[in-house]
Amino acid sequence: MKKAIALLLALVTLLSLTACAGKEDAASSALDQIKQKGELVVGTSVDYPPYEFHTEVDGKDTIVGFDMEIAQAIADKLGVSLKIVDMSFDNLLMSLANDEFNLVIAGLTADEEWRKTTDFSDPYLESKNLILVRAEDADKYASLDDLKGAKGGAQTGSKPYNNCVTYCGEETTVGLAKVQDLVMELEAGKLDVVFLDYMTVLSYADAKEDLAAVDLGILRPVTATHRRQEGEHGAGRVHQRRSGGAEGAERHRAVHCGGQEAGKRGGVTPESTIQT
Repeated sequence: MKKAIALLLALVTLLSLTACAGKEDAASSALDQIKQKGELVVGTSVDYPPYEFHTEVDGKDTIVGFDMEIAQAIADKLGVSLKIVDMSFDNLLMSLANDEFNLVIAGLTADEEWRKTTDFSDPYLESKNLILVRAEDADKYASLDDLKGAKGGAQTGSKPYNNCVTYCGEETTVGLAKVQDLVMELEAGKLDVVFLDYMTVLSYADAKEDLAAVDLGILRPVTATHRRQEGEHGAGRVHQRRSGGAEGAERHRAVHCGGQEAGKRGGVTPESTIQT
């Protein structure tokens, strides 16, 4: 994942909030407030391994993952503590607009729709969508046409949800707030396929012998970290268990920054990415 470079990009993003905000005074004020409070508040949806998820550390439930290491590195660089706010994915941007946290780091896609209301950092990871299926159905889906009419599931408010509607059909698409619930519905036979990020699908396929990952070449738009504004081809299967990054991954992830002058767009653009 080129984690060290990703961390550097995230740090550079936050430390250059002047460019994001459009006004030096507004950006400086936002940073001053974080430093004065001594706390960086980051919003995320902790159900997306390996990016953000719960695990037990020294007998205590702990939020960990690639994105959370980025958040901690930003807080360390600023000399403040880190507070992580966990909520459903589809509520993150609304809560950011309501100043409930300073940043969102949750694998958000930097598309034109979200750019109208939110500023993004430079993307720091490229990926794509895979579908998660029951292992016995792994050979059933050889092309995108095979998805038509399938009972598909995806996280509400996510770009994979839009892809699910496109390829499975709106009438057979189910949206749920939590990824774990989607996986449970798949295992129970209530869903045929689940649309998720590449590494998240591989994480579940690796952990559960009854599930498998299938790659149908579904690309995703750019993903980035976000800052509030005020005022996804060829078919191919992935039968291997999780084995790190794979060639052709097309998901872009970045960090989301909060608090901006009314009507002002930031200067952050997705010109540099890190490809896995």
